[in-house]
Amino acid sequence: QQQSSSMSLLTIHNQQISWTPLLVLGYLFYLLLGAMVFQLLEKQAESHFWDQFQLEKLKFLQNYTCLDRQALEQFVQVLMEAWEKGVNPEGNSTNPGNWDFSSSFFFAGTVVTTIGYGNLSPSTVAGQIFCIFYALFGVPLNLAFLNQLGKGLNAHLIALERWVQKPGHAQVVQTLTMAIFLTTGTLLFLVFPPVIFSYVEGWSYGEGFYFTFITLSTIGFGDYVIGTNPNKHYIPVYRSLTAIWIVFGLAWLALVFNVGADLMEKFLQLKWHKPDLSLAEGATTKLEDEPEQPRIHIPS
Repeated sequence: QQQSSSMSLLTIHNQQISWTPLLVLGYLFYLLLGAMVFQLLEKQAESHFWDQFQLEKLKFLQNYTCLDRQALEQFVQVLMEAWEKGVNPEGNSTNPGNWDFSSSFFFAGTVVTTIGYGNLSPSTVAGQIFCIFYALFGVPLNLAFLNQLGKGLNAHLIALERWVQKPGHAQVVQTLTMAIFLTTGTLLFLVFPPVIFSYVEGWSYGEGFYFTFITLSTIGFGDYVIGTNPNKHYIPVYRSLTAIWIVFGLAWLALVFNVGADLMEKFLQLKWHKPDLSLAEGATTKLEDEPEQPRIHIPS
């Protein structure tokens, strides 16, 4: 009897990890697919921009014969270094700069949330050392804060579910609660903010939506960043309010990603795990003994 129980647990354990290699292969395939598609879409445009840039340099040298190619290359290098240090070459002396309080507050938020746009970074040794220690303690603090914020959102979801729950309609209530959560969050964090960014920054709605998702997912390419146009005058709290929106948006999108991960795990388990009736009793005993991890309530 004991040997039979041990064999059952071993078989169950093997079934639980059988889909792991498939997940790893799928993950690698997804990365390779993305690399090929990005190369296909962007390589030709990059070559076009490079040829256009070389042509503009040639025209510039023809119009200003007093300059030679080496002097022009040095000037271009100066412009690139200025851009890397966060100085916009199009700016002027009336521009408040990148390190006023509102901009610094926004930068601090991008550090602790690990967004890291890359358009602005500390250039002094003291600033770089402080940034290291600030991130060292700030990133765990941000994770703890987002975890508590996520628990609060989850608690409100459970309270909403209990408020509308009726006997015999548990599945409908779960689905309705999840739909309300996704719809409300999508409107507040993904649909409405691009309208504001488009109006303030002069972007199209598609560009604003792209910036919104890339920011809240903490990908943070840095190709679109709010409050960096030197020809626009922003209200002082614009970037600070955006930083607050980012924090709450991160918590919501993290829950959405958690839901997506749970659904993907359930799909893989249903697809690759074939239940064995002879192991049902041993499996039930084993699963009941394992502690249940707190997760957002998902309709099965």
